[in-house]
Amino acid sequence: MKISSILKKYSLFKGLDQEQIEQILPFLAHETFEAGTNIFTEGSLNDKIMLILEGRVAVLKRGIILMDLDEGSVFGEMEVLDVEPLAATIKALAATKVIVLSVDALGKIYETDLKIYSCIVMNLARIVTVRLRRMDNKTANQSPFMDWN
Repeated sequence: MKISSILKKYSLFKGLDQEQIEQILPFLAHETFEAGTNIFTEGSLNDKIMLILEGRVAVLKRGIILMDLDEGSVFGEMEVLDVEPLAATIKALAATKVIVLSVDALGKIYETDLKIYSCIVMNLARIVTVRLRRMDNKTANQSPFMDWN
C-alpha cells in the first residue's frame, strides 16, 4: 500500500485527496523511537508535529500521565501552533514510528499550495479542540465543585 493511501486515513490529513498528500510527501520525514525514549521533554522547545504510524506514547505533565496516544494520534501540535515551550513530556511506551511535519516543512507547504496548508491547519485546530473537550470533561468529572449547580 502506498504511504499516501495510509496517511489519507489519519485526521491530520483529513480532507486531502491522494494526489495532494503525494504532493507534500517530500516535506515529511520519518523517525523511529525505542520504548522508554523521551521523544519530547516538557519545557523544551519544539518545531515538529508528529503523527504516530506504529507504537504508543504517554503524555506526561510533571511526571503524571495525562493520556496515552497510539496509531493515528498527533503530538507536538500545540507548540507548533502557539510557539511556546513544550507543555508535556512525550515518552515512547513501545517502539514507535512517526511521520514528522516540521515548522519549516509546513512553511514550504504554505508556499506550495495554500489549500493543502489550510486543510492541515484546520485539522490541527480540530485535533486540539477534541483534546481540550476531552480534558474539560475529565476535569469536570473530577472537580470538587460538581455539586454547585
